[in-house]
Parts: sequence; structure tokens; C-alpha cells
Amino acid sequence: MGALICPVCGENLSISGKSYLCPNRHCFDCARSGYVNLLQSTGSGVHGDNKLMVQARRAFLDKGFYSPLAEELCRTVGSFAKNGDTLLDAGCGEGYYTSLVRANFDRSDIAVNMIGIDISKTAVDYAAKREKNVTFAAASIFSMPVGDCSCDILMTLFAPYCGEEFLRVLKPGGIMVMVIPSENHLWELKSAIYDRPYKNEVKPYELDGFTFLKSKRVSFDMKLNCAEDIRSLFSMTPYYYKTGKTEQSRLEALEHLTTQADFEILSYRKN
Repeated sequence: MGALICPVCGENLSISGKSYLCPNRHCFDCARSGYVNLLQSTGSGVHGDNKLMVQARRAFLDKGFYSPLAEELCRTVGSFAKNGDTLLDAGCGEGYYTSLVRANFDRSDIAVNMIGIDISKTAVDYAAKREKNVTFAAASIFSMPVGDCSCDILMTLFAPYCGEEFLRVLKPGGIMVMVIPSENHLWELKSAIYDRPYKNEVKPYELDGFTFLKSKRVSFDMKLNCAEDIRSLFSMTPYYYKTGKTEQSRLEALEHLTTQADFEILSYRKN
């Protein structure tokens, strides 16, 4: 039995052909790419990142700019995994990191069931096209269609922290691996755009319900040699939504940039 549950009644979902069904006959069809839409929303419009933002992020990541982070993430997650585990990527986006973690398990002959969840249907559509050996679902990480205590490992990269939900879906003693930007992340990019740039605030590591295990700092320089890559990188940041016309014009004028990538990979165990 998989970890996905019906977003209507909470019963376990099982796959039948190209649909997911629960015992109460609620049915959710898979998209052509393979993901299942488990969003329960009465509103209209786009949820999460739109197509242009997802495409920009995919183009940037696929050029390998964040490869050092991806490699260290694979090592960290792999150090906790064992055969038969279920891993949930909460806020998986277009599946770049999910697919690399999956490939690392496959190379290591570790049989792990993987699920990726993101609120953006565009993102999970790309993710499902990228990686066929992961179950992808469109859903909010604030209300995940995942059973209580059904996951051994939870992975969350640059997504909102949903402590209550993360604790709910993890088994006792389960592992959470979180990636956050550290203080110097993209400092040179911010300095080129803003009059008064500021460094990122790194909050204390302690989280309710978890025991902090370790932190791994991953820092490296990125050389961006075209305006397209610089704009794609900037569109991946929270600053993208808050930047005025003056700063946007400075961004558009940049054609070359070397900037630091600075991350922390944090590992926790559920109490």
C-alpha cells in the first residue's frame, strides 16, 4: 500500500490503470505525464509557480549550476536511507533534485519508494516527465494527501516550513533533510541590483518535535556568462516578487556575473 491518501475522505489510495481510487470510490485520474492531481480547491487560477517561472528554473538547474548542492544532498539523503524506505519530497518543484536522488538510490541498489508533491501542476507535470520512477502529485504541502507516520525520510528544499504536517507524515524516528540558503547566498547578485543589499538571516536550527543532527555548508562560486542565466537565477529567488523598476533595469543590464552560492543542508530526526 502506498503512502498517498484520498484528499476527500483520507482513505488509502491505490492505483488502478491510469487512476487512483480509494475504498469510497473517489477517483483521481493521472495526467498524460503520469502525475495525479490531488489538489482540493474551489478557487480558479494558477497555484504555485507559473509556467514561465518553472521553465526558467528548469533551464538554469539543467545547466548544472547547482550541481555541488545536488551531489551533497544525494550523499546526505543516501546516508540515512535503507531498503524499503519511503521518501517524500515536499515541494519538489520540477523534480530536478528528486530525480538526482532517485538516480543515486538506483546506482546504490537501495530500493526506496519516492513521492514528490508540489502545489504547481505545471511543476509536477515537468517532474513526472523527467522521472518515471517517482510518484508525483499536485497538492499543497500545508495539507498533504499522505498518510500519518507513512514516511521514513522527508526532503524539503527552499519550500515553506510546515512543521505540523512534516511531523504528521514522518514515522517516529524518521529523518527530515532540509536545504536553506545561508547568509552569503547570491551576495554579489544582490549587490549589483540593490542600493542596500542585506545578507540572509539564518535562524536557529532547533525545531519543535525534532532533534537536530547535523549541518553541512555548501558554498561555491558560479560564473554566469549570459543575461538569460542571470535572469533565470533571479526569478528563482523571493526577491523576484519584490523588485521595483529601478532594480529590474539594473538586472536587465547585467550580462556577466560571478556570484556565490551558499547553502546549508540540515538533518533532523523526529522525536
